[in-house]
Amino acid sequence: MNLIYSSVFSTFLFLFSTSVFSQAADTPVKTISSLDVPRYLGTWYEIAKFPNWFQRKCLSNTQAVYSVRADGNLKVLNSCKGADGETSQAEGTARQIGAKDSPKLEVRFAPAWLGFLPMVWGDYWVIDLDSQYQLAAVSDPRREYLWILSRTPQLDQKVYEELLQRLQAQQFNVQKLELTPQASK
Repeated sequence: MNLIYSSVFSTFLFLFSTSVFSQAADTPVKTISSLDVPRYLGTWYEIAKFPNWFQRKCLSNTQAVYSVRADGNLKVLNSCKGADGETSQAEGTARQIGAKDSPKLEVRFAPAWLGFLPMVWGDYWVIDLDSQYQLAAVSDPRREYLWILSRTPQLDQKVYEELLQRLQAQQFNVQKLELTPQASK
């Protein structure tokens, strides 16, 4: 008899989880309404992120510096500290998709000569941003990536928790977030 209940319960859980997953997948990721790129420029410290393969060697002090390139696109300079204590850097290019105030960008860290290939560009959607441009959340349309960025290396816990609630409302699994150690400044 326990086997029957167990099977029914397992089936129910499977159907429920499939239904919840499919609802999340059917709900599009919402970006902010507009992005003032000049205000977004400068240094952003990574507060937390979904784990990803290209940052696997970054253990602390991860940050990104955005500036304007001569061609009007953005220069992205990412840096982090690895296990050996050395700082590594990666330089990329970001371009806005759509209107001049579009919160949807694409980023490329591959060599410039590969820029014509669509697969070298990754989505960079600003999905949350405070009015002072001090706290941001960035993702992609598939919710595979998520970064929480701040203008300061440390973030007030209440502000962080409020952002997590907004991200959960957007169907992000915030349990997957890894905090990024940052040296105090």
